[in-house]
Amino acid sequence: MTALVSVVICSRNRPRLLREAVDSVLTAEQRPAEIVVVDQSDAPEGAVLAGLGSPECAVRWLPSTTRGASRARNAGVTDARHSLLAFLDDDMRVESRWLGAMVRALGAGTRIVVTGRVLEEAAAPGGFAPSTKTSDAPMTFAGRPGRDVLYTGNMAMHRAAFEAIGPFDERLGPGTRYPAAEDNDLGFRLLEAGYRIAYAPDAIAWHRAWRAEAERVPLRWAYGRGQGAYYAKHATLRDPYMIGRFGSDLVRLAFGFPKRLARHPRRAAGDLAFAAGLCAGAGRWLWTERRAR
Repeated sequence: MTALVSVVICSRNRPRLLREAVDSVLTAEQRPAEIVVVDQSDAPEGAVLAGLGSPECAVRWLPSTTRGASRARNAGVTDARHSLLAFLDDDMRVESRWLGAMVRALGAGTRIVVTGRVLEEAAAPGGFAPSTKTSDAPMTFAGRPGRDVLYTGNMAMHRAAFEAIGPFDERLGPGTRYPAAEDNDLGFRLLEAGYRIAYAPDAIAWHRAWRAEAERVPLRWAYGRGQGAYYAKHATLRDPYMIGRFGSDLVRLAFGFPKRLARHPRRAAGDLAFAAGLCAGAGRWLWTERRAR
């Protein structure tokens, strides 16, 4: 069964994982009308997609010389042919009922965005996945829930939402100087515009655990820089919401550090790196992005 949905996948230098991600979508119970792969790889990966797709579900490869996941997703949205859009990262693999669960959760309204469950799946010995969402309880968020609730590596929405609030901020996310939080920024802007974000636990994607443990601390530093920039982007003295969230993160990390250090020293080092990244990212954003206005 085919749904009139465009699935956008951005990819960079992970051909095997990309092929497995596309295969998982194509072999699901409900398939999209097309899969748009935006490829920012150093060496084009189009060959791994050769022979994939069918008249019911086209697989379209868009090579790009740009950098950054936000740019890739925006390019995919622009090129997509359908008004329902789903997003998947190239190191994800979806379960058979993934797309059907996404479409059902979207329903008939256009003022809702859906994000799904993200579980970890081994892809390399000793590897880890940095971002998962394991709850099996459906939830719907509106307003200011006090945390970030959108996971753009496993997300679906109507094109009208992008047209209403604007695209991904291309200054944020992997491949930029603030290499994270583009999903948090999009989610915050959606909620501020009156959209609801629904968590659909039946829409399951497996985040492939291919990163080596030695990458944990540098990755946490990168995540902190992106998150700090996101906080700084939306922080104002007139509305201290983001300032409060920034402070809460630092307090939480400080209070949890002694216990984490005793039980998981490497993860404690990651928390320190994240806290330092928060400050560095916020400071750089305030110094460069706001001064450039």
